[in-house]
Amino acid sequence: MTTALRADVEFDVRDDITLRGWLYRPAGDGPAPGIVMTHGFAGVKEAYLEPLAEAFADAGFAVLLYDHRTWGASDGLPRHDLDPWRQVEDMRTAVTFLRGRPEVDPARIGVWGTSYSGGHAIVVGALDDRVAAVVAQVPAVSSHQGSLRRSTPEQVTGLLAAIDRDRVATLAGAAPAVLPVTSGDPTRPAAFRSAEAIDFYDSPEVKAAGWVNEITLRSLDWSRGYEPGTFIRRVSPKPLLMIVARQDELTPTDLALAAYEDALEPKKLVLIDGGHFTPYLRPGQDTAGFVAARDAAVAWFAEHL
Repeated sequence: MTTALRADVEFDVRDDITLRGWLYRPAGDGPAPGIVMTHGFAGVKEAYLEPLAEAFADAGFAVLLYDHRTWGASDGLPRHDLDPWRQVEDMRTAVTFLRGRPEVDPARIGVWGTSYSGGHAIVVGALDDRVAAVVAQVPAVSSHQGSLRRSTPEQVTGLLAAIDRDRVATLAGAAPAVLPVTSGDPTRPAAFRSAEAIDFYDSPEVKAAGWVNEITLRSLDWSRGYEPGTFIRRVSPKPLLMIVARQDELTPTDLALAAYEDALEPKKLVLIDGGHFTPYLRPGQDTAGFVAARDAAVAWFAEHL
């Protein structure tokens, strides 16, 4: 049972959009070091991130866990529209918001991201001097290479043609086209087709949060040009922890390991057994991956914040 107090919070970002999330306050007197964290590709904050936020708070950190624009409880239209660079800028605004809280020490702020937001954590760590420590869990370091691993050449050709049609249609005033985040139908376009991705997003806990299996088509176009790994050398001298799953096919293990080798000190690599969704604490699933990832992240922030 966590001893942390959780409150609903909101803050405004660029384009007059309000983001919403939870602020966890640790027990005891402040100011406490702070951690900004958010969900991955097409996710919501309720997708198994609460146990980790509670663990951070129980370890003495103030934690801001929020939904990206157009997702979950946050505002933004069209819904389920994913622009990685706007998400990066929003994470930097989240740092500003957390630094302004009276219970937080503004000189001790870390960023934590997982999967797609693991890439954001690397980029924000590289660009924002206010960040003191970075944790990137199963990070997407090359969206282009990752997408090629998940698609056949024919599927890529079809996707690019659909993107072109969508650009023409939206210029003429149409709403952006949408497609499923996950689908097991090989004839139906979707962002993800793997059984583990379908199982994760289709879980009762995610559905209970009001998650919708939908993303704009142009989100995949924007994602193809997003390469967080190119920023990894610039994170230094901030300490970087990367948590990588040995059998990750969604954000491929070899790409993450190559990015880690390119990073400068101080850095640390923690390898966990299993696939991309192993680090999440899910009902009925083995907890070893979550425990290893949680303990490594808590120890990293405790050492560097």
